[in-house]
Amino acid sequence: MHNEKVKKAFSDFTNKMGKLAKKHGIKVVGAWASMPEHLIVVVYDVPNAEAMLKFSMEPEVMEWLSYQTTENRPVKTIEEVMKLLK
Repeated sequence: MHNEKVKKAFSDFTNKMGKLAKKHGIKVVGAWASMPEHLIVVVYDVPNAEAMLKFSMEPEVMEWLSYQTTENRPVKTIEEVMKLLK
């Protein structure tokens, strides 16, 4: 993050991430960075896809995402999967 615009967008996003997530009923489980890979992983507990979409449309989130390539991967716990299979 040697670009000042990216640093500002990252700072704005991380400073408001928890508050913005809560606004949409989303829990931030954790966030990690792999500096050598230029990879940031954020795990969210999201009530539904609409909540994630609305969260992603917040100005601070959109600014940060404009510098990133993202992947969203909906997952379930093994216990949830086992209940579905019964």
